[in-house]
Amino acid sequence: MAQAPAAARGALARELARLQAQAASDRIARPPFGVTWNTGHTAAAVSLPLTGDGANPPSRQAVATLRHTLVPATVGHIPGARVYVTGATAADIDFTGQVRGSLPYAMAFVLVLAFVLLLAAFRSVTIPLITVALNLLSVAAAYGVLVLVFQHTWAQPILHFRANATITSWLPLFLFVILFGLSMDYHVFILSRVQEAVSGGEPTRQAIRRSISRTAGVITAAALVMVCVFALFGTVSSLDIKQAGVGLAAAVLIDATVIRSVLLPATMTMLGQRNWYLPRRLTWLPRLGLEAPTAHAQVAAARPALTAAPKPR
Repeated sequence: MAQAPAAARGALARELARLQAQAASDRIARPPFGVTWNTGHTAAAVSLPLTGDGANPPSRQAVATLRHTLVPATVGHIPGARVYVTGATAADIDFTGQVRGSLPYAMAFVLVLAFVLLLAAFRSVTIPLITVALNLLSVAAAYGVLVLVFQHTWAQPILHFRANATITSWLPLFLFVILFGLSMDYHVFILSRVQEAVSGGEPTRQAIRRSISRTAGVITAAALVMVCVFALFGTVSSLDIKQAGVGLAAAVLIDATVIRSVLLPATMTMLGQRNWYLPRRLTWLPRLGLEAPTAHAQVAAARPALTAAPKPR
């Protein structure tokens, strides 16, 4: 789309013709080209069919050449002219740039918020650090599965799609947010059971072992349901939805089995009592207990006071 003042309508027509000739000469677009003018011939919409399939590197390079080389060298010379390179490929490039620029800030916000909430809920610095590290590991594994499946050709006959060596631009942020929310659900479920057992007087190692055995069935069933539901989206024909379904199914499967059922208890077992480390300078934090204390924990907390009470004569 190009627009120029009424006095420059002749120059606009000449420069648009130069733009089309140069695009064909550089082989970034394929004739025939189309030009649609307004009634005053001060604005025109030029159709330039780009090389490539619209989503591959040649098409993206063609848009970059138009924006940074051909347009400034032709219509860009006209005083007061305005030019917009639009279309599906250009829109996808702009959207991808926006997502890529905001992804670090969105991830940082989610991680910091989760750290603060877990710090207040469990009154421990170690627990939030473990959570952030394991969640990042889980997301990285899910990204790896996406790259392995959709940027290579080995899975094409299995999932019935044609690989284009790209991942949908909105999927990394979408996958991170959804996976973080889902995994935090049963992550906090496990940690609350461990904390409950430790508060009741059990050693940390025994509390972890018993809590994992108590929650394994519930977590496995919930993860199995989510994996089956997400896997259904991997059977549709739309490549965007297929990537989202496969990514979420693989992410939940890896997170529920390897991350939460193996790495989490192993890490907490190695740390032992250091799982509940809280610096003295943070003792002012409010107590945001996730659940009311159990009767066993209340008895354990009251035991020192009962022991210190004087015996009746």
